[in-house]
Amino acid sequence: MTKIFKASPSLPPPVNSVGPVAWIRQNLVSTPFNTALTLISLYILYLLVPPVISWAIINATWDGESKADCTAGGACWAFIRVRFDQFMYGRYPLEEYWRINLGCILLIVLIGMYAIKVVNKTILTTFILIAYPVIAYLLFAGGLLGLEQVETELWGGLFLTVLLGIIGIIASFPLGVLLALGRRSNMPIVKSVCIIFIETIRAVPLITILFMASVMIPLFLPDGLNFNKMLRVLIGITLFSAAYMAEVIRGGLQAIPKGQYEAADAMGLTYWQSMLLVILPQALKLVIPGIVNTFIALFKDTTLVYIVGMFDLLGMIQLASHSPKWLGTTIEGYAFSGFLYWIICFSMSRYSMTVERKLETGHKRN
Repeated sequence: MTKIFKASPSLPPPVNSVGPVAWIRQNLVSTPFNTALTLISLYILYLLVPPVISWAIINATWDGESKADCTAGGACWAFIRVRFDQFMYGRYPLEEYWRINLGCILLIVLIGMYAIKVVNKTILTTFILIAYPVIAYLLFAGGLLGLEQVETELWGGLFLTVLLGIIGIIASFPLGVLLALGRRSNMPIVKSVCIIFIETIRAVPLITILFMASVMIPLFLPDGLNFNKMLRVLIGITLFSAAYMAEVIRGGLQAIPKGQYEAADAMGLTYWQSMLLVILPQALKLVIPGIVNTFIALFKDTTLVYIVGMFDLLGMIQLASHSPKWLGTTIEGYAFSGFLYWIICFSMSRYSMTVERKLETGHKRN
């Protein structure tokens, strides 16, 4: 018996699932509501983008020696060009800029050495965390090896911002780990001290801590004993960030299954061995986004040192914009500083995503 197969009706061609057209269809016009939001957003961009481009590029003034030379009606980028060195180095002596540049180049080279497989990463990390800070301080401050001494009061600009951010990040991380472990400790005194410290620091704004560190502490010190203002500010920033870091890391510790602790105990590991080899590596991997978020917040909070008389990037811009020659250039200064902060913070965020993908083990919960 011969079977007769009926031809099936022709099917429509498959809809593209990849490419820019598919992305637009799935994300911008997938529903009538999304389509309406897309059209509204495009209209807002139409209203905002052309004037911004006209102000920032088309009608901008790039050359000049004062605000009076900016007559095109747009941004006065000549302000940034003339004051660029001050924004980068603060009041650091002009003839000593090479010392800051050398220190930055050395740090970049050391970080770049992580990409070389034959380099011992433990030795390199130890050198960066212990030896490099000493070398950098001697290079920046001077006073030895024939280098002119430069007081920390003259440090400023982006140099000071990056310096405060890096030192605060490096110093607050291990302190935050210890505070997180202390808060989960079985020793009542240690646990109570850590809880009181963390909750007290988190209950006050950073500006209060900076004010206490820079103004109030010297009042309680004996006559003739005084700490450098920059050191006091660094201590305040580090303690403030460590309290928030401790809570982020504590969340990672609480997310580790109890079986991991029991497995470490079954292997006969001591408390510190189990924490360093088993628990902390897993906990820190889980909270990488929170750690980086704390680092980014710390870096941006360094702008508050202007309140206590230290001229970081934003402080130098505010100081320069109040000059009689550059009155009315505040917007350009803020735009320039915002762009630099965006580059640095966005780079930190992208790097954290790279680290997350590199450490991904396939156990992420959906």
